[in-house]
Amino acid sequence: MFMYSGRIVASKMHFAGLLQQIRDSSDMSTTNCGVFDVSKVRSDFPALDQRVHGHPLVYLDNAATSQKPYSVIKALRHFYEADCANIDRGVHELSERATTAYEASRIKAKRFLNAQLHEEIVFVRGATEGINLVAASWGRKNLKEGDEVVITTLEHHSNVVPWQILCEETGAVLRWIPIDDRGELILEEYEKLLGPRTKVLAVAHASNTLGTINPIRQITEMAHQAGAVVLVDGTQGAPHMRVDVQALDADFYVFSGHKVLGPTGIGVLYGKSGLLESMPPYQSGGGMIRTVSLEKTTYSEPPSRFEAGTPNIAGAIGLGAALDYIAQVGMDEIGAYEQELLVRGTAALSTVPGLRIIGAARNKVPVLTFVMDGIDAHDIGAMLDLMGIAVRTGHHCAQPVMTRFNLTATARASLAFYNTMAEIDALAAGLQKISKTFQ
Repeated sequence: MFMYSGRIVASKMHFAGLLQQIRDSSDMSTTNCGVFDVSKVRSDFPALDQRVHGHPLVYLDNAATSQKPYSVIKALRHFYEADCANIDRGVHELSERATTAYEASRIKAKRFLNAQLHEEIVFVRGATEGINLVAASWGRKNLKEGDEVVITTLEHHSNVVPWQILCEETGAVLRWIPIDDRGELILEEYEKLLGPRTKVLAVAHASNTLGTINPIRQITEMAHQAGAVVLVDGTQGAPHMRVDVQALDADFYVFSGHKVLGPTGIGVLYGKSGLLESMPPYQSGGGMIRTVSLEKTTYSEPPSRFEAGTPNIAGAIGLGAALDYIAQVGMDEIGAYEQELLVRGTAALSTVPGLRIIGAARNKVPVLTFVMDGIDAHDIGAMLDLMGIAVRTGHHCAQPVMTRFNLTATARASLAFYNTMAEIDALAAGLQKISKTFQ
């Protein structure tokens, strides 16, 4: 037998053959050969072809979770129907096929992020677990009393609470980068926060609430000059723009599979190899060990060190299929079309009496968060639902943002490349009706 990424594969499958299968399975074109055709794209997503409360579904809750194309559903079904077996140590055919498909998805994730090594890709349950892993493993080892962790007012709670807990445990101090009225980071204030005590910068690539795209490369350089490690929450960045972790120089980057067309319960933590190698295990059990004796346990190298127990094999395979689909459509094409949707949506919602869009950053992912005079955000969502229009309401797990704008809740329409201009118009028309109802 031989080891591949810390995992054992039966010797009857030659190492070169396994690698070639993985390369072949993930050798997808990253460009779209034709004009972007949203009707063709929509035909790939079965959930979009349904009626809700008698109306055609208009799904505008993509920042919460994306819909899934047939190719992802097919990959999940194929695994459970034909290749369902545990990975790693099995010498039988099904285990070999499952292991090959699982590791192929790791290479697809590496390519998606332009990581240098496939060993820098750790499969986790989602971005939330990825952040918790870094905070618990790297943070507990490296932070001490008086050290400082810098985060932004834009963060999702998943990139706030783990650092608050870590600071409480270690005596480190949490510092906040403020935002201006547009919803953009105030970089002058950020610069003042940096110093010899700064150990971590944890920052969203893009805000799930305001859509603000942060200048990751610039603020990462500033953090590195102060000697800090940088974690980027790419949950809202990865679905909408090309990500190059080497160009960003992020030390850690996380994203969730279910927001990039993949299954729930799977995600990716990217970490620079030197950092991952220095980190102790996050969880213990099977799959993450090198040896176990009565006296001592030694651990596998990353990424296996951080993938204890039976992983979400089907989820990883489904994520690989989702990344293949994105590559086939073309991330540049996706981003360009979504910006057209955002422009159309911003203009359309601006015509609704009493409606105010929250967040006017100059660089945004396709998110439209808004309030309406005298109308509760949850009522807006409920009334839109009766028209077949799905939006998100509440604080969006971003209460510091709500506090900054003196709000408790908003409505949010978050767009994806399978949405249409007609759906934007339907949203605007629905909001016009709601506005008239409350006049």
